[in-house]
Amino acid sequence: MRVDFQSQFSAPPGAGEVLLIRHGSCAPPAPDGLIGGRSDPPLNEAGRAQAEAVAERLAGTPMAALLVTPLRRTGETAAPLLERVAIEPVMLEDLREVELGDWEHGELSRRAVRGDPEFVRMMEEERWDLIPNAEPAADFAERVGRGIAEAAEAAGPGTVAVAFTHSAVIAEACRQVTASTPFAFLTVSNGSLTRLVRMASGRWVLVSFNE
Repeated sequence: MRVDFQSQFSAPPGAGEVLLIRHGSCAPPAPDGLIGGRSDPPLNEAGRAQAEAVAERLAGTPMAALLVTPLRRTGETAAPLLERVAIEPVMLEDLREVELGDWEHGELSRRAVRGDPEFVRMMEEERWDLIPNAEPAADFAERVGRGIAEAAEAAGPGTVAVAFTHSAVIAEACRQVTASTPFAFLTVSNGSLTRLVRMASGRWVLVSFNE
């Protein structure tokens, strides 16, 4: 195998690319805006602007699939791009946000703002499952791994799948690809792009993060 480390990366023959897009900025969660007990706020003004910026960035990207999750913020972020491309979106349940149990409905954000000791402990130990009734870490890891594999299959060798998803999902996908600590990639900006490539051998490569 010959490698030129001075050349720009391009996916080799047989590889499939997955672009993970974090949804745009959201309005505060409302207790009555739930899906299956999950917080489901819409985008706010900043989030809608981020969605437009994502669409401008990706409008010329040759994509084989466009994926969203059941939560409306991903569909709303994808909407401007869908106006520019002739692709029917596919809902991918496995790439939905981590289930926060008792810290849904904005409770996680409120605890973060006030520096709540339980929130601090969760961040220090890098464990979502310290939250009461939250999704078990092993279950979350399994479904995210399954979800990015399904996204890669939707793309196929030599093509790109664009998945609009959530911060904890992107962080977990990057953790699995790089064998990092659990929260190493949790600094995911709204409207950002993270690029993963699955080689023909099945090995994953993180090409870019948080663009």
